[in-house]
Amino acid sequence: MAETPNSDMSSAAGGRSKRPKSNQDWWPNKLNLEILDQNTRDVGPMEDDFDYAEEFQKLDLEAVKSDLEELMTSSQDWWPADYGHYGPLFIRMAWHSAGTYRTADGRGGAAGGRQRFAPINSWPDNANLDKARRLLLPIKQKYGRKISWADLMILAGNVAIESMGFKTFGYAGGREDAFEEDKAVNWGPEDEFETQERFDEPGEIEEGLGASVMGLIYVNPEGPDGNPDPEASAKNIRQTFDRMAMNDKETAALIAGGHTFGKVHGADDPEENLGPEPEAAPIEQQGLGWQNKNGNSKGGEMITSGIEGPWTQSPTEWDMGYINNLLDYEWEPEKGPGGAWQWAPKSEELKNSVPDAHDPSEKQTPMMLTTDIALKRDPDYREVMETFQENPMEFGMNFAKAWYKLTHRDMGPPERFLGPEVPDEEMIWQDPLPDADYGLIGDAEIAELKEEILDSDLSITQLVKTAWASASTYRDSDKRGGANGARLRLEPQKNWEVNEPEQLETVLETLENIQTEFNDSRSDGTQVSLADLIVLGGNAAVEQAAANAGYDVEIPFEPGRVDAGPEHTDAPSFDALKPKVDGARNYIQNDITRPAEEVLVDNADLLNLTASELTALIGGMRSIGANYQDTDLGVLTNEPETLTNDFFVNLLDMGTEWEPAADSEHRYKGLDRDTGEVKWEATRIDLIFGSNDRLRAISEVYGSADAEEKLVHDFVDTWSKVMKLDRFDLE
Repeated sequence: MAETPNSDMSSAAGGRSKRPKSNQDWWPNKLNLEILDQNTRDVGPMEDDFDYAEEFQKLDLEAVKSDLEELMTSSQDWWPADYGHYGPLFIRMAWHSAGTYRTADGRGGAAGGRQRFAPINSWPDNANLDKARRLLLPIKQKYGRKISWADLMILAGNVAIESMGFKTFGYAGGREDAFEEDKAVNWGPEDEFETQERFDEPGEIEEGLGASVMGLIYVNPEGPDGNPDPEASAKNIRQTFDRMAMNDKETAALIAGGHTFGKVHGADDPEENLGPEPEAAPIEQQGLGWQNKNGNSKGGEMITSGIEGPWTQSPTEWDMGYINNLLDYEWEPEKGPGGAWQWAPKSEELKNSVPDAHDPSEKQTPMMLTTDIALKRDPDYREVMETFQENPMEFGMNFAKAWYKLTHRDMGPPERFLGPEVPDEEMIWQDPLPDADYGLIGDAEIAELKEEILDSDLSITQLVKTAWASASTYRDSDKRGGANGARLRLEPQKNWEVNEPEQLETVLETLENIQTEFNDSRSDGTQVSLADLIVLGGNAAVEQAAANAGYDVEIPFEPGRVDAGPEHTDAPSFDALKPKVDGARNYIQNDITRPAEEVLVDNADLLNLTASELTALIGGMRSIGANYQDTDLGVLTNEPETLTNDFFVNLLDMGTEWEPAADSEHRYKGLDRDTGEVKWEATRIDLIFGSNDRLRAISEVYGSADAEEKLVHDFVDTWSKVMKLDRFDLE
């Protein structure tokens, strides 16, 4: 079933035609700015003023759930339900929608409903989930814009679990639909599905990736490389689930809870019996893939994974069957009817103990996957499983919370969660914030505080770098990070190398003194948070830098940020937000494995910036001189702390010749063409704005004699945007 996803052939008028080569094909190393173009346009059909959150609040959630409940047992002839219940199919759909999330960059996950688009819709691991979405289509059509596909798929999973006897922890809506794939996601280096070229060393998956195999959500269910080795499988499981922020207990609960329901489908070899996946299927199949070549996809003829059988004796009921079967019986590997490795019980007791999924007169024998046996063979997982077996209530609670985390992990902070089933309890993985129990500062106080900050010993560059360090941790992929909470002063952020801990401590100490003096002086309940003060200081510094260049600008400031404490912060999880490259501060970690300019663009996408915004941002930051360790790299001006367009003027100056520096692969020297003397020093991040054709075109606009004021205003707009990216309370 392995197909090459990047075929250069396409079907046309019954024939085959070659696809025109793109610039990326001709020049594979060309910097890809298309991921930023996603932030410039709305490709969907909704109106500009469409507010999904507002529409979702109008939804009768109970009515939708009632319709879903009815659907669960309304088996359709074109795709009949196993055991007369679609619940297990919808659980798999919801799990595989959410399970693409990875903490490294916050991408993947259920948001956007991107299981509908390539490549995810055609991954081997998602075989026949196209049928699940088609079963849901009448309900989506009935409720229209009031519920997104992204929300509906997760809700269907919740209702499926509840319809089979389990109480879920909660459900939140608020996931807006995307209308195209996320071009920024790196799914892996392979050219074919179900292959693996992502291991830096045996058992160690390449940094940044979540799954161990191309086209799978997590790991090969047969075992690594298709070998039934439970111990090696346990290592892969632990690594892939850790990259989704799941610990051992959460991982075991999810696998055990999910495999309590349903069966796998391997009546025959999928390689020989299934047609192409949706993206490669003929046009007349209308987006449905994996058609059985004998024309029969009903009942026992269903083929998905090539592994065959149920896990438990009651596949549509919540019970302890999975854990009891796994721990109480011995299992041995065998090749199933689909030609894949699976595990059969040694005991005769379990044989023929399960009703057939479609023929009540037939019986089946439970099976296990290599990934299931891994939970028994790995000592740490086994300890968890034995605890669950002894305490079914603990198992249930852990599965409920782990499922909630799995399906909501990419939604961001609790204020983005919508609907009547949102739990009152806030989880640490949601990065909760305390309530502001004080009056907020107004215009007069804002002006007073800005003056105090500028009158302090802090420089413009110190204030700008601190505000940027606080706000730029934001990731639009999973709505984490940002200035709200002032977590810059907490572990681990306060000790990140890029934040220059000693200098940061000085800045924060000064701002905290200003905060204390202000708050102690107020008798009317008005207070200022450090989070607000950090951003306000950055704004004041940018305004002063503009004034130094002769421009009067005022950056809009909305108070209301609060200060989080260690009790609100899952410190280890924030290490995923630590930048290896920060283009704005011209920081490049020495051991990066990708060109710095690629990481620059990737980070810009996470900040939801366009190519023009990124260009204005870098030009403005360089003219201010807000560099890591206050270096002169890329500060192509003789007037730092002054918001000019000097960076672009001097970068584009043909009187300068650039050559690599001898001491670093990231650094370059700018030589005067006439004298040979070094005029400037810069990094790859700086030079890309003169090297890349699109970025150069934008830079030439900003480098023109009449464009300095435009740059100032565009930089201010971009700066303000970044400072407010996490202000969901303002929406």
